[in-house]
Amino acid sequence: MDEIEKKFGKTIRAFREKSGQSQEAFATKAGIHRTYVSSIELGKVQVSIRIADKLASALEIPLSKIWSQIEKEEGK
Repeated sequence: MDEIEKKFGKTIRAFREKSGQSQEAFATKAGIHRTYVSSIELGKVQVSIRIADKLASALEIPLSKIWSQIEKEEGK
């Protein structure tokens, strides 16, 4: 996968861990399977906007905050 998938996954994992949620609890809250969350966090899959929105909702943050964090780490 491309770097963007890895950066997105790393950012999702960081926000999830900061929120204190396990992958299982996070997956349940987002309405997706735990193994899919794992694949996302490892940057192994491309995520649709719909799934990205579900992840942001489960983290209780706006989707824009995820992208802002990725850009911040890229130095943009």
